[in-house]
Amino acid sequence: MNTTVPGKQKLAKSVLKKIGSFLKKLTGKAEPTPKPAPPRQRAPDPRSKQTGSPRREQGHTDRHRPRSDRPPPQTRRPQGAQVQKPRPPQQPRPRREEAPVQLWDPTAFTVPPEAGKVRFHDLDLPQELMRAIFDLGFLYCTPIQAGILAHTLAGRDATGRAQTGTGKTAAFLLTILTHLIRKTPQKPTKKGSPRALILAPTRELVLQIEKDARSLTKYSKHKALAVFGGMEYGVQQKQLGQAVDIVAATPGRLLDFKRKGNIDLSAVEILVIDEADRMLDMGFIPDVRRIIESTPMKGTRQTLFFSATITPEVNRLAGSWTRNAVEVDVTPPTDITLSTIDQVVYITTDEEKYTLLYNLITRRSWEMVMVFANRRDETQHLKDMLAARGIRCGLLSGDVSQEQRVRTLEGFRNGKFKVLVATDVAARGLHIEGVSHVVNYSLPMDPQDYLHRIGRTGRAGASGTSVSFATETEAYGISDIEKFIGRDLVAIHPDQDLLAPLPALAEGVVEPRKRSSRPQQRGGHRGPRQGGGPGRGRPGGRPRS
Repeated sequence: MNTTVPGKQKLAKSVLKKIGSFLKKLTGKAEPTPKPAPPRQRAPDPRSKQTGSPRREQGHTDRHRPRSDRPPPQTRRPQGAQVQKPRPPQQPRPRREEAPVQLWDPTAFTVPPEAGKVRFHDLDLPQELMRAIFDLGFLYCTPIQAGILAHTLAGRDATGRAQTGTGKTAAFLLTILTHLIRKTPQKPTKKGSPRALILAPTRELVLQIEKDARSLTKYSKHKALAVFGGMEYGVQQKQLGQAVDIVAATPGRLLDFKRKGNIDLSAVEILVIDEADRMLDMGFIPDVRRIIESTPMKGTRQTLFFSATITPEVNRLAGSWTRNAVEVDVTPPTDITLSTIDQVVYITTDEEKYTLLYNLITRRSWEMVMVFANRRDETQHLKDMLAARGIRCGLLSGDVSQEQRVRTLEGFRNGKFKVLVATDVAARGLHIEGVSHVVNYSLPMDPQDYLHRIGRTGRAGASGTSVSFATETEAYGISDIEKFIGRDLVAIHPDQDLLAPLPALAEGVVEPRKRSSRPQQRGGHRGPRQGGGPGRGRPGGRPRS
Protein backbone atom coordinates (compact mmCIF):
# COMPACT_ATOMS: atom_id res chain seq x y z
CA MET A 1 0.00 0.00 0.00
CA ASN A 2 1.56 3.18 -1.12
CA THR A 3 0.83 6.27 1.03
CA THR A 4 1.77 9.76 0.06
CA VAL A 5 3.69 12.07 2.40
CA PRO A 6 0.74 14.35 3.22
CA GLY A 7 -1.31 11.32 4.07
CA LYS A 8 1.33 10.00 6.46
CA GLN A 9 1.52 13.32 8.24
CA LYS A 10 -2.20 13.43 8.76
CA LEU A 11 -2.24 9.92 10.14
CA ALA A 12 0.62 10.73 12.54
CA LYS A 13 -1.19 13.76 13.93
CA SER A 14 -4.30 11.71 14.54
CA VAL A 15 -2.34 9.06 16.46
CA LEU A 16 -0.55 11.64 18.59
CA LYS A 17 -3.87 13.33 19.43
CA LYS A 18 -5.38 10.08 20.67
CA ILE A 19 -2.28 9.28 22.77
CA GLY A 20 -2.45 12.78 24.35
CA SER A 21 -6.07 12.34 25.24
CA PHE A 22 -5.36 8.96 26.84
CA LEU A 23 -2.57 10.39 28.98
CA LYS A 24 -4.74 13.30 30.22
CA LYS A 25 -7.38 10.90 31.39
CA LEU A 26 -4.77 8.98 33.35
CA THR A 27 -3.37 12.05 35.09
CA GLY A 28 -6.89 13.62 35.74
CA LYS A 29 -6.07 17.02 34.24
CA ALA A 30 -8.79 18.35 31.97
CA GLU A 31 -8.13 20.92 29.28
CA PRO A 32 -10.14 24.15 29.88
CA THR A 33 -13.15 24.43 27.65
CA PRO A 34 -12.78 27.33 25.22
CA LYS A 35 -15.33 30.20 25.57
CA PRO A 36 -18.04 30.23 22.95
CA ALA A 37 -17.78 32.95 20.37
CA PRO A 38 -20.11 35.94 20.90
CA PRO A 39 -23.21 35.99 18.70
CA ARG A 40 -22.73 37.56 15.35
CA GLN A 41 -24.27 41.07 15.17
CA ARG A 42 -25.53 42.78 12.05
CA ALA A 43 -23.91 46.05 11.07
CA PRO A 44 -26.10 49.11 11.83
CA ASP A 45 -28.08 50.59 8.96
CA PRO A 46 -26.84 54.18 8.30
CA ARG A 47 -30.38 55.17 7.23
CA SER A 48 -31.89 54.30 10.62
CA LYS A 49 -31.30 55.92 13.98
CA GLN A 50 -31.66 52.63 15.85
CA THR A 51 -28.46 50.69 16.53
CA GLY A 52 -29.94 47.22 16.46
CA SER A 53 -32.72 44.92 17.48
CA PRO A 54 -33.31 44.67 21.24
CA ARG A 55 -33.85 40.94 20.93
CA ARG A 56 -30.45 40.44 19.28
CA GLU A 57 -28.78 42.44 22.07
CA GLN A 58 -30.41 40.10 24.58
CA GLY A 59 -28.96 37.14 22.73
CA HIS A 60 -32.33 35.45 22.34
CA THR A 61 -32.35 34.71 26.05
CA ASP A 62 -35.96 35.85 26.52
CA ARG A 63 -37.27 32.67 24.92
CA HIS A 64 -35.86 30.63 27.79
CA ARG A 65 -37.26 32.84 30.55
CA PRO A 66 -40.65 32.32 32.20
CA ARG A 67 -43.33 34.61 30.82
CA SER A 68 -43.69 36.43 34.15
CA ASP A 69 -39.97 37.35 34.13
CA ARG A 70 -39.79 38.63 30.59
CA PRO A 71 -39.51 42.42 30.14
CA PRO A 72 -42.40 44.13 28.38
CA PRO A 73 -42.05 44.15 24.60
CA GLN A 74 -40.57 47.30 23.12
CA THR A 75 -42.47 48.89 20.27
CA ARG A 76 -40.82 50.93 17.62
CA ARG A 77 -41.84 54.66 17.78
CA PRO A 78 -42.25 56.47 14.44
CA GLN A 79 -39.58 59.02 13.65
CA GLY A 80 -40.54 62.48 14.99
CA ALA A 81 -43.39 61.23 17.16
CA GLN A 82 -43.73 62.71 20.63
CA VAL A 83 -43.78 60.54 23.69
CA GLN A 84 -47.22 60.69 25.27
CA LYS A 85 -47.19 61.41 28.96
CA PRO A 86 -49.52 59.37 31.13
CA ARG A 87 -52.79 61.17 31.78
CA PRO A 88 -53.57 62.14 35.35
CA PRO A 89 -56.58 60.43 36.87
CA GLN A 90 -59.76 62.17 35.70
CA GLN A 91 -61.55 64.02 38.43
CA PRO A 92 -65.35 63.77 38.54
CA ARG A 93 -66.95 66.83 36.92
CA PRO A 94 -68.83 68.94 39.45
CA ARG A 95 -72.57 69.07 38.83
CA ARG A 96 -73.81 72.34 37.36
CA GLU A 97 -76.23 73.97 39.70
CA GLU A 98 -79.33 75.26 37.95
CA ALA A 99 -80.26 78.87 38.55
CA PRO A 100 -83.14 79.11 40.95
CA VAL A 101 -86.43 79.94 39.30
CA GLN A 102 -87.43 83.44 40.24
CA LEU A 103 -91.03 83.59 41.30
CA TRP A 104 -93.10 86.52 40.10
CA ASP A 105 -95.69 88.23 42.19
CA PRO A 106 -98.60 89.35 39.96
CA THR A 107 -99.55 91.94 42.56
CA ALA A 108 -96.39 93.86 41.62
CA PHE A 109 -98.04 94.67 38.27
CA THR A 110 -100.68 97.16 39.33
CA VAL A 111 -102.33 99.49 36.83
CA PRO A 112 -105.14 101.75 38.01
CA PRO A 113 -108.33 101.81 35.93
CA GLU A 114 -108.69 104.84 33.68
CA ALA A 115 -111.72 106.02 31.78
CA GLY A 116 -111.62 105.29 28.06
CA LYS A 117 -108.64 102.91 28.36
CA VAL A 118 -108.38 99.12 28.51
CA ARG A 119 -105.84 97.49 30.81
CA PHE A 120 -104.20 94.17 29.98
CA HIS A 121 -105.54 93.00 33.34
CA ASP A 122 -109.04 93.29 31.88
CA LEU A 123 -108.32 90.68 29.17
CA ASP A 124 -107.70 87.60 31.35
CA LEU A 125 -104.32 86.84 29.78
CA PRO A 126 -102.10 83.96 30.99
CA GLN A 127 -99.61 84.79 33.74
CA GLU A 128 -96.68 84.07 31.39
CA LEU A 129 -97.85 86.85 29.09
CA MET A 130 -98.68 89.24 31.91
CA ARG A 131 -95.15 88.88 33.24
CA ALA A 132 -93.66 89.58 29.79
CA ILE A 133 -95.95 92.61 29.39
CA PHE A 134 -94.79 93.84 32.81
CA ASP A 135 -91.13 93.52 31.72
CA LEU A 136 -91.88 95.51 28.54
CA GLY A 137 -93.49 98.30 30.54
CA PHE A 138 -96.89 98.20 28.84
CA LEU A 139 -99.78 99.54 30.92
CA TYR A 140 -102.81 100.13 28.69
CA CYS A 141 -103.88 98.70 25.34
CA THR A 142 -103.56 100.78 22.19
CA PRO A 143 -106.79 101.44 20.25
CA ILE A 144 -106.28 98.53 17.86
CA GLN A 145 -105.49 96.18 20.75
CA ALA A 146 -108.48 97.30 22.78
CA GLY A 147 -110.79 96.99 19.79
CA ILE A 148 -109.67 93.59 18.48
CA LEU A 149 -108.35 91.50 21.39
CA ALA A 150 -111.75 91.05 23.00
CA HIS A 151 -112.88 89.23 19.84
CA THR A 152 -109.71 87.39 18.81
CA LEU A 153 -109.07 85.99 22.31
CA ALA A 154 -112.50 84.39 22.02
CA GLY A 155 -111.39 82.65 18.80
CA ARG A 156 -113.17 84.83 16.23
CA ASP A 157 -111.72 85.81 12.87
CA ALA A 158 -110.97 89.51 12.54
CA THR A 159 -110.15 92.15 9.94
CA GLY A 160 -108.30 95.20 11.20
CA ARG A 161 -107.34 98.46 9.57
CA ALA A 162 -104.18 99.66 11.31
CA GLN A 163 -101.00 101.49 10.49
CA THR A 164 -97.62 100.16 11.58
CA GLY A 165 -96.63 101.37 15.02
CA THR A 166 -100.15 101.22 16.44
CA GLY A 167 -99.62 97.95 18.34
CA LYS A 168 -101.24 95.53 15.89
CA THR A 169 -98.22 93.18 16.03
CA ALA A 170 -98.66 92.76 19.78
CA ALA A 171 -102.41 92.32 19.22
CA PHE A 172 -102.08 89.23 17.04
CA LEU A 173 -99.08 87.88 19.00
CA LEU A 174 -101.04 88.02 22.25
CA THR A 175 -103.89 86.20 20.52
CA ILE A 176 -101.55 83.50 19.21
CA LEU A 177 -99.68 82.95 22.48
CA THR A 178 -102.83 82.84 24.60
CA HIS A 179 -104.14 80.11 22.30
CA LEU A 180 -100.86 78.14 22.37
CA ILE A 181 -100.58 78.31 26.16
CA ARG A 182 -104.15 77.30 26.96
CA LYS A 183 -104.79 74.71 24.25
CA THR A 184 -102.46 71.74 24.15
CA PRO A 185 -102.44 69.94 20.76
CA GLN A 186 -104.04 66.50 20.70
CA LYS A 187 -101.08 65.02 18.83
CA PRO A 188 -97.35 65.76 19.37
CA THR A 189 -96.20 68.59 17.15
CA LYS A 190 -94.13 67.42 14.20
CA LYS A 191 -90.85 69.06 13.31
CA GLY A 192 -91.28 71.88 10.84
CA SER A 193 -95.02 72.02 11.48
CA PRO A 194 -95.95 75.38 13.10
CA ARG A 195 -99.20 75.95 14.97
CA ALA A 196 -99.30 79.63 13.95
CA LEU A 197 -98.28 81.25 10.65
CA ILE A 198 -97.76 84.98 10.04
CA LEU A 199 -97.35 86.25 6.47
CA ALA A 200 -95.73 89.66 5.88
CA PRO A 201 -94.50 91.36 2.69
CA THR A 202 -90.96 92.37 3.66
CA ARG A 203 -87.96 90.87 5.38
CA GLU A 204 -87.69 93.83 7.73
CA LEU A 205 -91.25 93.36 8.94
CA VAL A 206 -90.74 89.62 9.42
CA LEU A 207 -87.65 90.24 11.53
CA GLN A 208 -89.53 92.83 13.58
CA ILE A 209 -92.35 90.36 14.24
CA GLU A 210 -89.86 87.69 15.34
CA LYS A 211 -88.17 90.16 17.68
CA ASP A 212 -91.50 91.11 19.29
CA ALA A 213 -92.46 87.44 19.59
CA ARG A 214 -89.26 86.63 21.46
CA SER A 215 -90.01 89.37 23.96
CA LEU A 216 -93.48 87.97 24.63
CA THR A 217 -92.41 84.29 24.75
CA LYS A 218 -89.79 84.95 27.41
CA TYR A 219 -91.69 82.93 30.01
CA SER A 220 -93.89 80.67 27.89
CA LYS A 221 -90.90 78.99 26.16
CA HIS A 222 -92.61 78.89 22.78
CA LYS A 223 -90.33 79.13 19.76
CA ALA A 224 -90.75 81.69 16.98
CA LEU A 225 -88.84 81.60 13.69
CA ALA A 226 -88.39 84.18 10.92
CA VAL A 227 -88.34 82.80 7.35
CA PHE A 228 -87.34 85.27 4.64
CA GLY A 229 -85.29 85.54 1.47
CA GLY A 230 -81.90 87.10 0.91
CA MET A 231 -79.82 85.39 3.59
CA GLU A 232 -79.38 82.41 5.94
CA TYR A 233 -81.04 79.83 3.69
CA GLY A 234 -79.21 76.90 5.26
CA VAL A 235 -79.69 78.22 8.79
CA GLN A 236 -83.44 78.61 8.32
CA GLN A 237 -83.67 75.19 6.70
CA LYS A 238 -81.90 73.63 9.70
CA GLN A 239 -84.18 75.44 12.17
CA LEU A 240 -87.25 74.16 10.35
CA GLY A 241 -85.98 70.66 11.06
CA GLN A 242 -86.73 71.29 14.72
CA ALA A 243 -89.94 71.90 16.62
CA VAL A 244 -91.29 75.41 16.02
CA ASP A 245 -94.51 77.00 17.25
CA ILE A 246 -94.73 80.30 15.32
CA VAL A 247 -93.38 81.06 11.84
CA ALA A 248 -93.28 84.61 10.46
CA ALA A 249 -92.44 84.49 6.77
CA THR A 250 -92.33 86.25 3.44
CA PRO A 251 -94.36 84.36 0.81
CA GLY A 252 -91.57 83.52 -1.65
CA ARG A 253 -89.12 81.90 0.78
CA LEU A 254 -91.94 80.06 2.55
CA LEU A 255 -93.13 78.55 -0.74
CA ASP A 256 -89.56 77.50 -1.54
CA PHE A 257 -89.27 75.58 1.74
CA LYS A 258 -92.73 74.10 1.22
CA ARG A 259 -91.81 72.73 -2.22
CA LYS A 260 -88.75 71.04 -0.70
CA GLY A 261 -90.79 69.53 2.10
CA ASN A 262 -89.05 71.48 4.88
CA ILE A 263 -92.28 72.88 6.31
CA ASP A 264 -95.75 71.42 6.80
CA LEU A 265 -98.68 73.86 7.06
CA SER A 266 -101.43 71.30 7.61
CA ALA A 267 -101.46 71.86 11.39
CA VAL A 268 -101.72 75.67 11.36
CA GLU A 269 -104.29 76.75 13.92
CA ILE A 270 -103.98 80.55 13.56
CA LEU A 271 -103.16 82.37 10.30
CA VAL A 272 -102.20 86.06 10.27
CA ILE A 273 -101.96 88.10 7.07
CA ASP A 274 -100.20 91.39 7.80
CA GLU A 275 -100.17 94.42 5.48
CA ALA A 276 -102.36 92.77 2.89
CA ASP A 277 -102.60 95.97 0.83
CA ARG A 278 -98.86 96.04 0.32
CA MET A 279 -98.79 92.36 -0.64
CA LEU A 280 -101.40 93.22 -3.25
CA ASP A 281 -99.25 96.08 -4.59
CA MET A 282 -96.12 93.91 -4.71
CA GLY A 283 -97.79 91.06 -6.61
CA PHE A 284 -97.61 88.52 -3.77
CA ILE A 285 -101.29 87.58 -3.74
CA PRO A 286 -100.90 84.49 -6.03
CA ASP A 287 -98.20 83.17 -3.69
CA VAL A 288 -100.34 83.95 -0.65
CA ARG A 289 -103.24 82.01 -2.18
CA ARG A 290 -101.05 78.93 -2.70
CA ILE A 291 -99.86 79.14 0.91
CA ILE A 292 -103.39 79.50 2.31
CA GLU A 293 -104.52 76.48 0.29
CA SER A 294 -101.93 74.43 2.20
CA THR A 295 -103.45 75.35 5.57
CA PRO A 296 -106.67 73.96 7.08
CA MET A 297 -109.90 75.38 5.69
CA LYS A 298 -111.33 78.59 7.09
CA GLY A 299 -113.64 77.79 9.93
CA THR A 300 -111.22 75.16 11.24
CA ARG A 301 -108.45 77.75 11.66
CA GLN A 302 -108.58 81.28 13.06
CA THR A 303 -107.63 83.99 10.55
CA LEU A 304 -106.55 87.55 11.35
CA PHE A 305 -106.33 90.00 8.44
CA PHE A 306 -104.64 93.40 8.72
CA SER A 307 -104.24 96.19 6.18
CA ALA A 308 -103.22 99.84 6.37
CA THR A 309 -105.76 100.79 3.70
CA ILE A 310 -109.10 99.24 2.80
CA THR A 311 -109.88 99.03 -0.91
CA PRO A 312 -112.52 96.93 -2.71
CA GLU A 313 -109.83 94.42 -3.68
CA VAL A 314 -108.57 94.18 -0.10
CA ASN A 315 -112.14 93.70 1.12
CA ARG A 316 -112.66 90.91 -1.39
CA LEU A 317 -109.50 89.12 -0.22
CA ALA A 318 -110.50 89.48 3.42
CA GLY A 319 -113.93 88.00 2.69
CA SER A 320 -112.48 85.00 0.86
CA TRP A 321 -109.95 84.12 3.59
CA THR A 322 -111.97 84.80 6.76
CA ARG A 323 -115.31 83.58 8.12
CA ASN A 324 -117.76 85.86 9.91
CA ALA A 325 -114.89 88.19 10.73
CA VAL A 326 -115.32 91.13 13.07
CA GLU A 327 -114.14 94.39 11.48
CA VAL A 328 -112.09 96.84 13.54
CA ASP A 329 -111.08 100.21 12.09
CA VAL A 330 -109.32 102.49 14.54
CA THR A 331 -106.67 104.26 12.46
CA PRO A 332 -108.07 106.79 10.01
CA PRO A 333 -105.00 108.60 8.55
CA THR A 334 -106.13 112.13 9.41
CA ASP A 335 -106.97 111.29 13.01
CA ILE A 336 -104.18 108.99 14.14
CA THR A 337 -101.05 109.50 12.07
CA LEU A 338 -101.14 113.25 11.51
CA SER A 339 -102.31 114.36 14.94
CA THR A 340 -98.94 113.73 16.59
CA ILE A 341 -96.68 114.89 13.74
CA ASP A 342 -95.68 118.48 12.99
CA GLN A 343 -95.43 118.72 9.18
CA VAL A 344 -93.13 121.28 7.55
CA VAL A 345 -92.59 121.90 3.83
CA TYR A 346 -89.56 123.92 2.72
CA ILE A 347 -89.52 125.61 -0.69
CA THR A 348 -86.05 125.05 -2.10
CA THR A 349 -84.14 124.10 -5.25
CA ASP A 350 -82.45 120.92 -6.38
CA GLU A 351 -79.05 122.61 -5.92
CA GLU A 352 -79.74 123.86 -2.37
CA LYS A 353 -81.64 121.01 -0.78
CA TYR A 354 -78.52 119.10 0.30
CA THR A 355 -77.17 122.23 1.98
CA LEU A 356 -80.54 122.70 3.64
CA LEU A 357 -80.53 119.09 4.90
CA TYR A 358 -76.99 119.31 6.28
CA ASN A 359 -77.66 122.58 8.13
CA LEU A 360 -80.94 121.28 9.56
CA ILE A 361 -79.20 118.25 11.03
CA THR A 362 -76.15 120.11 12.38
CA ARG A 363 -77.53 123.54 13.34
CA ARG A 364 -80.79 122.23 14.84
CA SER A 365 -78.99 119.35 16.64
CA TRP A 366 -81.27 116.66 15.28
CA GLU A 367 -80.89 113.11 16.57
CA MET A 368 -82.28 109.86 15.09
CA VAL A 369 -83.22 111.23 11.67
CA MET A 370 -84.66 109.18 8.81
CA VAL A 371 -84.13 110.63 5.32
CA PHE A 372 -86.14 109.21 2.40
CA ALA A 373 -85.34 109.42 -1.29
CA ASN A 374 -86.91 107.72 -4.30
CA ARG A 375 -83.92 106.14 -6.07
CA ARG A 376 -81.18 103.82 -4.86
CA ASP A 377 -78.39 105.85 -6.47
CA GLU A 378 -79.74 109.02 -4.84
CA THR A 379 -79.72 107.46 -1.38
CA GLN A 380 -76.18 106.13 -1.91
CA HIS A 381 -74.88 109.55 -2.99
CA LEU A 382 -76.68 111.28 -0.13
CA LYS A 383 -75.21 108.86 2.40
CA ASP A 384 -71.70 109.38 0.97
CA MET A 385 -72.10 113.18 1.10
CA LEU A 386 -73.18 113.16 4.74
CA ALA A 387 -70.46 110.72 5.76
CA ALA A 388 -67.81 112.82 4.02
CA ARG A 389 -68.66 115.68 6.40
CA GLY A 390 -68.55 113.58 9.52
CA ILE A 391 -72.21 112.66 10.02
CA ARG A 392 -72.65 109.07 11.15
CA CYS A 393 -75.22 107.56 8.82
CA GLY A 394 -76.40 104.21 7.51
CA LEU A 395 -78.02 103.15 4.24
CA LEU A 396 -81.10 101.03 3.67
CA SER A 397 -82.05 100.23 0.08
CA GLY A 398 -82.49 97.35 -2.32
CA ASP A 399 -78.76 97.42 -3.15
CA VAL A 400 -77.84 96.58 0.45
CA SER A 401 -77.53 92.90 1.39
CA GLN A 402 -79.82 91.48 4.03
CA GLU A 403 -76.96 90.93 6.48
CA GLN A 404 -75.93 94.56 6.14
CA ARG A 405 -79.54 95.72 6.51
CA VAL A 406 -79.84 93.94 9.84
CA ARG A 407 -76.58 95.47 11.08
CA THR A 408 -77.60 98.93 9.87
CA LEU A 409 -80.99 98.83 11.59
CA GLU A 410 -79.40 97.64 14.82
CA GLY A 411 -76.76 100.38 14.58
CA PHE A 412 -79.46 103.01 14.10
CA ARG A 413 -81.44 101.70 17.08
CA ASN A 414 -78.47 101.70 19.45
CA GLY A 415 -77.16 105.12 18.40
CA LYS A 416 -74.22 104.09 16.23
CA PHE A 417 -75.81 105.99 13.32
CA LYS A 418 -77.35 109.42 13.71
CA VAL A 419 -79.02 109.42 10.29
CA LEU A 420 -80.62 106.57 8.34
CA VAL A 421 -80.91 107.23 4.59
CA ALA A 422 -83.46 104.93 2.98
CA THR A 423 -85.75 104.27 0.06
CA ASP A 424 -89.37 103.26 0.58
CA VAL A 425 -88.15 99.77 1.49
CA ALA A 426 -88.01 101.10 5.09
CA ALA A 427 -91.20 103.17 4.96
CA ARG A 428 -93.42 100.39 6.32
CA GLY A 429 -93.04 97.53 8.72
CA LEU A 430 -90.26 99.01 10.86
CA HIS A 431 -90.77 99.93 14.47
CA ILE A 432 -87.85 102.08 15.65
CA GLU A 433 -88.46 103.93 18.87
CA GLY A 434 -87.21 107.49 19.28
CA VAL A 435 -87.15 108.70 15.67
CA SER A 436 -87.43 112.47 16.11
CA HIS A 437 -87.47 113.68 12.48
CA VAL A 438 -88.38 112.28 9.08
CA VAL A 439 -87.16 114.09 5.95
CA ASN A 440 -88.69 113.63 2.51
CA TYR A 441 -85.56 114.54 0.57
CA SER A 442 -87.54 113.57 -2.51
CA LEU A 443 -91.33 113.71 -2.44
CA PRO A 444 -92.80 110.21 -2.85
CA MET A 445 -94.31 109.27 -6.19
CA ASP A 446 -97.37 107.76 -4.46
CA PRO A 447 -99.19 109.99 -1.93
CA GLN A 448 -99.86 106.93 0.20
CA ASP A 449 -96.09 106.46 0.65
CA TYR A 450 -95.96 109.95 2.18
CA LEU A 451 -98.19 108.77 4.98
CA HIS A 452 -96.10 105.66 5.59
CA ARG A 453 -92.85 107.62 5.55
CA ILE A 454 -93.83 110.22 8.11
CA GLY A 455 -95.38 107.45 10.19
CA ARG A 456 -91.85 106.44 11.27
CA THR A 457 -92.03 109.31 13.78
CA GLY A 458 -94.78 110.31 16.21
CA ARG A 459 -95.49 106.67 17.03
CA ALA A 460 -97.51 105.32 19.94
CA GLY A 461 -98.64 108.78 21.02
CA ALA A 462 -95.18 110.39 20.91
CA SER A 463 -94.63 113.65 19.00
CA GLY A 464 -92.48 113.97 15.89
CA THR A 465 -91.60 116.25 13.00
CA SER A 466 -91.69 115.60 9.27
CA VAL A 467 -89.83 117.86 6.82
CA SER A 468 -90.43 117.78 3.06
CA PHE A 469 -88.45 119.54 0.33
CA ALA A 470 -90.55 121.02 -2.49
CA THR A 471 -88.31 121.79 -5.45
CA GLU A 472 -89.20 123.15 -8.87
CA THR A 473 -89.30 119.59 -10.27
CA GLU A 474 -91.37 118.01 -7.47
CA ALA A 475 -93.60 120.73 -6.01
CA TYR A 476 -96.61 119.67 -8.08
CA GLY A 477 -96.82 116.47 -6.01
CA ILE A 478 -97.87 118.49 -2.95
CA SER A 479 -101.45 118.82 -4.16
CA ASP A 480 -101.83 115.02 -4.50
CA ILE A 481 -100.54 114.56 -0.95
CA GLU A 482 -102.91 117.22 0.42
CA LYS A 483 -105.84 115.57 -1.29
CA PHE A 484 -104.92 112.17 0.15
CA ILE A 485 -104.44 113.30 3.77
CA GLY A 486 -107.36 115.69 3.68
CA ARG A 487 -105.58 118.81 4.87
CA ASP A 488 -103.40 121.60 3.48
CA LEU A 489 -99.62 121.71 3.88
CA VAL A 490 -98.12 125.12 4.50
CA ALA A 491 -94.89 125.70 2.55
CA ILE A 492 -92.28 128.16 3.83
CA HIS A 493 -88.87 129.42 2.76
CA PRO A 494 -85.91 128.34 4.93
CA ASP A 495 -84.09 130.84 7.15
CA GLN A 496 -80.81 132.21 5.85
CA ASP A 497 -78.71 130.31 8.39
CA LEU A 498 -80.09 127.07 6.93
CA LEU A 499 -78.61 128.01 3.55
CA ALA A 500 -75.14 128.83 4.90
CA PRO A 501 -72.28 127.40 2.81
CA LEU A 502 -71.11 123.92 3.65
CA PRO A 503 -67.90 123.54 5.67
CA ALA A 504 -64.76 122.45 3.86
CA LEU A 505 -64.01 118.76 3.72
CA ALA A 506 -61.32 117.35 5.97
CA GLU A 507 -57.85 116.92 4.53
CA GLY A 508 -57.65 113.88 2.29
CA VAL A 509 -61.43 113.56 1.90
CA VAL A 510 -62.72 113.78 -1.68
CA GLU A 511 -66.17 115.09 -2.60
CA PRO A 512 -68.27 112.05 -3.57
CA ARG A 513 -69.41 111.87 -7.17
CA LYS A 514 -73.04 111.31 -8.02
CA ARG A 515 -73.85 108.24 -10.06
CA SER A 516 -76.06 108.73 -13.10
CA SER A 517 -79.46 107.04 -13.19
CA ARG A 518 -82.59 107.26 -15.26
CA PRO A 519 -85.23 109.44 -13.57
CA GLN A 520 -88.41 107.71 -12.45
CA GLN A 521 -91.78 108.95 -13.56
CA ARG A 522 -94.29 110.14 -11.03
CA GLY A 523 -97.61 108.46 -11.56
CA GLY A 524 -99.40 107.65 -8.36
CA HIS A 525 -100.26 104.00 -7.79
CA ARG A 526 -97.65 101.51 -8.97
CA GLY A 527 -99.31 98.17 -9.48
CA PRO A 528 -97.61 94.85 -10.13
CA ARG A 529 -96.08 93.96 -13.45
CA GLN A 530 -97.83 91.56 -15.76
CA GLY A 531 -96.88 87.94 -15.34
CA GLY A 532 -97.17 87.45 -11.60
CA GLY A 533 -95.74 90.66 -10.20
CA PRO A 534 -92.24 91.81 -9.39
CA GLY A 535 -89.70 89.65 -7.70
CA ARG A 536 -91.04 86.40 -9.19
CA GLY A 537 -88.69 83.50 -9.64
CA ARG A 538 -86.54 83.95 -6.53
CA PRO A 539 -87.35 82.96 -2.96
CA GLY A 540 -88.74 85.78 -0.89
CA GLY A 541 -88.49 87.98 -3.96
CA ARG A 542 -89.78 91.51 -4.12
CA PRO A 543 -88.96 94.60 -6.14
CA ARG A 544 -85.65 96.22 -5.35
CA SER A 545 -86.13 99.76 -4.19
